Amino acid sequence: MIGVSLPLFSGQFPSLKPDRDLFTIVKAFASGVILATGYMHVLPDSFNDLMSGCLPENPWRKFPFTTFVAMLSAVLTLMVDSFAMSVYKKRCGKALMVDANNGGGLENTNVVPIDNFEHGHSHSLEMNDDVSSQLLRHRVIAQVLELGIVVHSVVIGLAMGASGNQCTIRSLIAALCFHQMFEGMGLGGCILQAQYEIKMKAIMVFFFSATTPLGIVLGIGLSKVYSETSPTSLMVVGLLNACSAGLLNYMALVDLLAADFLGPKLQTNMKLQAWSYVAVLLGAGFMSLMAKWA
Repeated sequence: MIGVSLPLFSGQFPSLKPDRDLFTIVKAFASGVILATGYMHVLPDSFNDLMSGCLPENPWRKFPFTTFVAMLSAVLTLMVDSFAMSVYKKRCGKALMVDANNGGGLENTNVVPIDNFEHGHSHSLEMNDDVSSQLLRHRVIAQVLELGIVVHSVVIGLAMGASGNQCTIRSLIAALCFHQMFEGMGLGGCILQAQYEIKMKAIMVFFFSATTPLGIVLGIGLSKVYSETSPTSLMVVGLLNACSAGLLNYMALVDLLAADFLGPKLQTNMKLQAWSYVAVLLGAGFMSLMAKWA
């Protein structure tokens, strides 16, 4: 909860507002964390599950199901991203047509020259459309990213709750605290940019914070019947991890890193771009180190 809440409260400080350089660097660090989570934590877990000797050799060790499912998950995430933007633009276009049919404020042309008014009105509509489109994109990113993290968190909690090895659990707790905190920071930054109302922010923070404990409770409750090495659990958990990995990798590379580094802000500021790359490498490196314990 601390990790996902920090970016939301940081908006109260001028230097950490979304339009400031420091926020860009912090977001780059968090994006590196999410990227490493997909590649260094979730994907290897899926490989271990689906290539386990407890599963039949045919088809599980005859075909790379992990990368295949991760690829399909990434494409599905792209489809959700694309269709959401298409639906918005279609609705926005209809709204602009209604505005034009109703006169669009042209009754004021007796005060302002028609050429200047039309240019200004068109420019204003374009600006509003760009801002609304960007806001919708941030909201799609926040919701899809939370979905991927929530799936991964439930799987982690389920495995911990069902585990009977106390030594393993103790070593995992500290590592998972850091793991979830930095993952939460990345999600919190996306929620902040999405500009949700307080109620929606609280709901998203709650779901992120509650999923791992919920998974642990389920794991404890099912510990008598749930076995980490049973073929069914290996298949289900392995496929869920593969889906989560594809989603997280796509979101980190396309919607977070590429969107920022290929955007005008970083392209016109080489110093900020360099510091952002350092932040990405630090975030990815730190999270990769966590793979040793969690």
